[in-house]
Amino acid sequence: MKNENRIKSVSYAKWGYIFILPFFLSYAIFSLIPLADTIRNSFYEYYAFGLKTVGPNWTGLSNYTSLLSSDLPKYAWNTFVMWILGFVPQIIVALVLASWFTDARLKIRGKQFFKVVIYLPNLIMASAFAMLFFALFSNAGPVNSILLRMGVVGEAIRFMESTLGARTLVGLMNFLMWFGNTTIMLMAAIMGINPSIFEAAELDGCTHTQKFFKITLPQIKPLLTYTLITSLIGGLQMFDVPQILTGGKGAPDRTTMTLIMYLNKHLQAKNYGIAGALSVFLFIISAILCWFVFKMNTDSDPDGSKSAAKRAKKGGKAQ
Repeated sequence: MKNENRIKSVSYAKWGYIFILPFFLSYAIFSLIPLADTIRNSFYEYYAFGLKTVGPNWTGLSNYTSLLSSDLPKYAWNTFVMWILGFVPQIIVALVLASWFTDARLKIRGKQFFKVVIYLPNLIMASAFAMLFFALFSNAGPVNSILLRMGVVGEAIRFMESTLGARTLVGLMNFLMWFGNTTIMLMAAIMGINPSIFEAAELDGCTHTQKFFKITLPQIKPLLTYTLITSLIGGLQMFDVPQILTGGKGAPDRTTMTLIMYLNKHLQAKNYGIAGALSVFLFIISAILCWFVFKMNTDSDPDGSKSAAKRAKKGGKAQ
C-alpha cells in the first residue's frame, strides 16, 4: 500500500543542463580554448622573420618584461584619455535625456521619434563614422571652410595634426555613437522605479534635483554599474575609430595609438609571443578595473544591519 500511495518525483534538473550545454560548448571552443592558447603563446618566442618562422621557443616572462619597457604605458594612457573624453559627456547627456523623457510632468511630444533619432548613430558602422569625420574635419573640409568664411579663424585648423584635436575627435565620435544606446537603457531603468516613491517625495516637498540624486540615481545604480563596466571594456578595446581616422599610425606622434592598435601591429608582424603577452595584460587590466568599479558601486550593507551593529557597539562602550 505504501508503495502504491507513494508520489513519484520527477527531476527536471537534467533538462536545464542540456539546454545550457550548447552555450558552454560554444564558449569553450570560441573563447576558453583560444584564451588558454593565447596565454601559452605569451611565454614563447614565436614570430615570423621574412619567410622564416622563429619558434616557438620557451622564453618565460621575457615577453612581459619587454612590453613593460616599451611604449605600452603611453598607449594605455592614450586609450584612457580618449575613453574619458567620450564616456563623461556620454553618461551626463544620457542621464539628462533619460530623466527628461521619463518625466510625466514635462509632457514631451514625439518621444518615440526622439528615441529613434538619438539611437540612429549607434546603427552606423564605426568605419563609416570615422570616414565622415575625416572628411568633415580635414584641413580643406567643410568645418574649416565654414569657420574661415565666418571669420572665426584666420587659417585652417589642423585637427588631425594636434594631439588635442585628434583625441577630441575620437572622443566625440565615441560619444555620438553610444550616448543613444545608454539613454535608452537608462530610460528603461528609470521607468522601472515605483512611481509612488516619486509621489511621496513630492508630497514631502522634494525638488527635482533632490529626487534625481536621492531617488533616481540610487535606484538605477546597478544599471549604471553595468554601463560603466561595459563602457570600460569597450574603451580598452578601442580600435576602429582611431585606426581609420589616423590611418593606423596613431598620429600625431602616436598620441592616438591605443592598446588594441598596438596589439594589431604585432599581429600584422606575426609576432605572436608579444601579442599574446599584450592580450594577457589587457585581460588582467580589464579584470582589475571591472572588479574595482563593481566594488565601488556595490552596497556592502544594503539593509543597514552592519551600521546598526556598529552604532549599538559604540553606544555600549559609551555607557
